[in-house]
Amino acid sequence: MAIVRRRSPIAAPLPLALTLSLLLAVASAAVFFEERFDDGWESRWVKSEWKKDENMAGEWNYTSGKWSGDANDKGIQTSEDYRFYAISAEFPEFSNKDKTLVFQFSVKHEQKLDCGGGYMKLLSGDVDQKKFGGDTPYSIMFGPDICGYTTKKVHAILAYNDKNNLIKKDVPCETDQLSHVYTFILRPDATYSILIDNVEKQTGSLYSDWDLLPPKQIKDPEAKKPEDWDDKESIPDPEDKKPEGYDDIPKEVADPDAKKPEDWDDEEDGEWTSPTIPNPEYKGPWKAKKIKNPNYKGKWKAPMIDNPEFKDDPELYVFPKLKYVGIELWQVKSGTLFDNVLVSDDPEYAKKVAKETWGAQKDAEKAAFEEAEKKREEEESKNDPAVDSDAEDGAEESDVEGEDAVDDSKVDPNEDPAASVDDDVHDEL
Repeated sequence: MAIVRRRSPIAAPLPLALTLSLLLAVASAAVFFEERFDDGWESRWVKSEWKKDENMAGEWNYTSGKWSGDANDKGIQTSEDYRFYAISAEFPEFSNKDKTLVFQFSVKHEQKLDCGGGYMKLLSGDVDQKKFGGDTPYSIMFGPDICGYTTKKVHAILAYNDKNNLIKKDVPCETDQLSHVYTFILRPDATYSILIDNVEKQTGSLYSDWDLLPPKQIKDPEAKKPEDWDDKESIPDPEDKKPEGYDDIPKEVADPDAKKPEDWDDEEDGEWTSPTIPNPEYKGPWKAKKIKNPNYKGKWKAPMIDNPEFKDDPELYVFPKLKYVGIELWQVKSGTLFDNVLVSDDPEYAKKVAKETWGAQKDAEKAAFEEAEKKREEEESKNDPAVDSDAEDGAEESDVEGEDAVDDSKVDPNEDPAASVDDDVHDEL
C-alpha cells in the first residue's frame, strides 16, 4: 500500500518535559511516500512507454520471487533480458528544507547479477510519467550498481545546479542473491549517512564528499618557494672521500678461466686474446655516501587561502519540489526485485520498517534460497551427460565383472576380452 501520512505521537512514561519534547518531535515526523506493493499497486505506479517503440521496454512482474521469506509479500521484478525498465509513482510535492530526508527501499538480485543496477530515483517538479526515462532529470539517484569485478558500489548521485554529482567516497554494495535494504539519510546540517540492512556503511558531509561547491580554500597561486628553501632529505657526506686508485679500476677484466683453443692458428686467426667478463671489483662511478640533511625543511607547500570563488549555500541539502519516486534501469540479465519503498523524514521509522519487513523475513528467505540452490544443483547433476555416462560406465563394468565370474567358459580364448566388453558397453549406450 502506498502511504502519504503524518505519524501519530506515542505516549511513554517519561518526565513531562522530556515527554512533551519527544511528542513534539514525533508529531512533526512525516511519511511522504510508502509502498509495500500490496494489491492495487498498479493504480499508484505509472509504467513508462520509454523505449517501447524500439521494442526494448521490459515488463515488470508482480511477485515475491523464486525464493522469499513470505510468499505473500510481493514486489516488482524485471522479467526480460536486454531491456530498459522505467516506472514511477507520484506523491504530494514537498521540500526537505529544515527536515531530514530519508530514502529507503529493498532490492534483490535473483539473477546473480553480472552487470546492472538496482538503484532508484527521487524526481522534482512536473514529470510526464509516460515518458520517464534515462534522460529525465532527477534530484537523487541512490542504490547498488554492479558490473564485472570492478564496479560493486552504492551510487549516491545528487543533482545541483543542473549537474549530476557522484559521491567521491567508495561505498561497497551487497553482491549476493538475497534481499537487502538501502537507506540514504540527508540532514539539514548537510551531513548524510548511507545504511545497508540498518547498518551505517558511510557518513560525512555534502561539502567534502561531493563536488557541489568550489572548495572553501585553495593553494595561494601567488606563493613561490623561497630560494633558500632546502627540500632535500639527504645530501652527500662532505667527510666521505673517494679511495685512491678508485678511478683506475676497469669495468671488465680478462676471463681467468678462458683457454686458447687448441686449433687456434695465430698466423691465420691472429693473436688470440682472452674474452672479458664484468669486473667484480668495479662499483661504478664513485659517489659519496648519503647522510641526513641538517637543513632539510620538508616538502614545500603553497599556503592555503580563502577561495574567492567559493560562495556558501546554506540550502545545499535542500530539494524544494520533490514529487516522484522512480526506477529507471538497463538490464542485460533480468531478475532484480524492488520492494518496501519509503520516503520520510524520520530515520527511526525507516529502521522500524526495515526490521518489520526485511528483518522479519531474512532468515526464512536465506533458508528458501539455500533450498532452491540445492534443488538446482541436483537438477544440474541429473541433466549432466558426463555424470550419467560415468554412472552407467560404472554399472556396466560391474555387470561385466559379475558375468565373467559366473561363466568364464563362454569366453572365446582367441577373442580379446577388452574388445568384447567395449562392444557391449557401446551397444548399451
